[in-house]
Amino acid sequence: MNNNTEKATFAAGCFWGVEHLYKKHFQDIKTKVGYIGGHVDQPTYRQVCTGQTDHAEALEVSFDPSSISYETLVEFFYRMHDPTTVNAQGPDKGSQYRSAIFYHSQEQKATAEKVTAQVQKEHYLNKPIVTQIVPAGVFYDAETYHQMYLEKNPHGYECPTHYLRW
Repeated sequence: MNNNTEKATFAAGCFWGVEHLYKKHFQDIKTKVGYIGGHVDQPTYRQVCTGQTDHAEALEVSFDPSSISYETLVEFFYRMHDPTTVNAQGPDKGSQYRSAIFYHSQEQKATAEKVTAQVQKEHYLNKPIVTQIVPAGVFYDAETYHQMYLEKNPHGYECPTHYLRW
């Protein structure tokens, strides 16, 4: 990565599956999983799981925009989860599993809105996309054992809701 590294932050259900798919498809990115969008400082996994902190399980992607565009990352976000379910991805239920794009600039916001409109028109004509597009706040790293979890535990739980839809 060079000095032009940018961040993208996505919530699409269980952060293990989200991280796993992004790392599998984009080799030139750095990732970390954590919590964003809530009202508690330094939340723990146990706290977030209660749904009372309002945090989402999320993936923070560091990327070089000269190698991969933010638009490509947003398009992939929509391909790898169901953006039409409120506070749920498959068996995972609760606000911590919501679909959200946390933008880091007005340019990212505009791109996210544009891609969302395109995906709605092309892939979800009869089901409204419920993805939140909101400013990124403080991102808290998840506990170490959550980072790259499925790579460290290849026989562990793999999120059944994270796959490429189109």
